[in-house]
Amino acid sequence: MSIVIDRELEQAILSFRTERDWEQFHNLRTLSTSLVIEAGELAELTQWTPDTELQCRAADVRERMEDEVADLLILLTYLIHDQDIDAQQVVRKKLAKNGRKYPVDAFKGTSRKYNE
Repeated sequence: MSIVIDRELEQAILSFRTERDWEQFHNLRTLSTSLVIEAGELAELTQWTPDTELQCRAADVRERMEDEVADLLILLTYLIHDQDIDAQQVVRKKLAKNGRKYPVDAFKGTSRKYNE
């Protein structure tokens, strides 16, 4: 399963916005703020769920979780498009940077930060 949005889906997302003339409401601030809000809505689905019940809760809220993930991907597509970001390039660059900060031999199986 891949999270990469193909060209056809990207065009459908952008067309949806264009048909409604919503570009006028989108800029870096409004889109980044909306991403934070939607991420919060996703987190809220399991906010007070004990870890032992998390898997069951996730199954119970699956459709709502999928809706929030879709909202995040749609908003991120708008931001990436509008800011002319090459998502694949920046992810590869970030993975390389993280690989230097978190070498496998020093961080495998640990959740500590690179500066700890």
